[in-house]
Amino acid sequence: MPIPPSLITISPMPSRTVTQRTNADGFPKAGELIEMTGLEDLEASQRAISNLLYQYAHDSGRMTEPGAVFEIPMATVRSGISKHESGDRLRASLTALARLVASVSYTEEEPAGKGRQQRVVIGGLFEFFDIARQDLSAGATLRYGLNRKLVAVIDRSARWGRIKAEVFCAMRSRYAIALYEALALRRNMDRCIETLPIDKFRELLAVKADTYKIGTDFQRFVIDPAVLEVNGLSDLGVKIEIQRKHGRAPIHAVTIAWWKKSASDLAAAVRERNRSKIGRMARLKGAVEIATPHAALSLPRAAST
Repeated sequence: MPIPPSLITISPMPSRTVTQRTNADGFPKAGELIEMTGLEDLEASQRAISNLLYQYAHDSGRMTEPGAVFEIPMATVRSGISKHESGDRLRASLTALARLVASVSYTEEEPAGKGRQQRVVIGGLFEFFDIARQDLSAGATLRYGLNRKLVAVIDRSARWGRIKAEVFCAMRSRYAIALYEALALRRNMDRCIETLPIDKFRELLAVKADTYKIGTDFQRFVIDPAVLEVNGLSDLGVKIEIQRKHGRAPIHAVTIAWWKKSASDLAAAVRERNRSKIGRMARLKGAVEIATPHAALSLPRAAST
């Protein structure tokens, strides 16, 4: 007996990251890139430059074009660090990005409908950089190519988080940029609270394996600066609590709650982004410590043993 057409449902094909356009909410960064590992040695400015270059390639509409070479004004690249930084520092940042080896996980459909396979691409983010010797001269540009294996992953990607250049370029903590991107990937989820094992959280924020092993150091140098800048500079609010089995036990998990800011809190973040970076951390400590999430976002406490 044939099935009536009215009972036939066709699952829509998921939207692809590369077909999305940059808008007021930001640049659509593929979830696979947000969750990649191997970025522990990057400074905040280097991570910002990487985002700027990928956004420029995406916005060109030629990201998936074979052999595509992109050319971006050096003034735009320099905005990822500071307009007043020397050319030597910028070249050092590009060298660090060229040497980077990252791991990007993705899912591949098996042939003949045999299921799905988890795979990992291990390689650099960029194929090359071509920079003018006089990179501080007016009209200087940077030419670059993307790692084509990663582009292939992005071409298949159907999940993304929208991130804003004015936000990640304003951040001084590399952990803040990583947290901001992770939250951007989660902002439209059905839930707004998530608990992650400590190893997964450290990996997500690109914390080196041999650093900040003591809980108080991890709180002071990783969590606190990241939360401070996300709350003070982005359009999202976040609260993070560490979980221990008892007071002296090591951290075993981290619970994150996030929410979209009110109009007034968002306006305050925009004002701060438009101010000088000098004195910013002191201003943020005075402004955002009083900010609290909605009562419904209270974090669960770890059970005592």
